[in-house]
Amino acid sequence: MDLANRLAVERTIILGDDELARNVFVVKDGQMSTPRGRYVLEGVSRATVIELAKELRVPVVERDIDLYDAYTADEVFLTSTSLCLCGVSCVNGKAIGGGKIPGPVTKRLLKAYSDLVGCDIEKQYLARLG
Repeated sequence: MDLANRLAVERTIILGDDELARNVFVVKDGQMSTPRGRYVLEGVSRATVIELAKELRVPVVERDIDLYDAYTADEVFLTSTSLCLCGVSCVNGKAIGGGKIPGPVTKRLLKAYSDLVGCDIEKQYLARLG
């Protein structure tokens, strides 16, 4: 499998009933939004990404988010213990940000997260895909 196809597979996420331990973030006009803490798992990965965003001077807002926000976002990404941080290329078949992932904010956060944990997260995903 060539690198382009591996990246496409890597970033394909199908969320089913058993995939509830993920947090979603949307980025629009350079501002990052995520659902309010009372509606999500306030885990370590989510908190880490919020802290890294602040260090990178990316504005972070906790607010109600709906599908329209995802459809019209420049970027969407997920956080979880298993993923750390992963860009989303489409929601319900609708391409996000032209379908190119990771977007610029996600890319900066992914690098900062990788630096923090001392592991290239993206490289680890690719190695897992074999």
